[in-house]
Amino acid sequence: MVLTDPGVRVLDVAQVVRRLTGLSLWRSKVLATQVPALVLGGVPQEDAAAAVLALREVEAQVETREQPEPEFLKY
Repeated sequence: MVLTDPGVRVLDVAQVVRRLTGLSLWRSKVLATQVPALVLGGVPQEDAAAAVLALREVEAQVETREQPEPEFLKY
């Protein structure tokens, strides 16, 4: 899940990022303001969808990106 724009409610976005990642509020705010930022990676699709919904509720622009399967796992 990639945060592309925190919008005008940066502190609200930072609080959601904190809840999702377990980072401190200060680090969450830094992550929220340095966009585009990978917030969650390697999580199940359901968890990513719930995180996207939570961030969109505080008016952040966020998107999920499918991570390609590594080549060495295909053989």
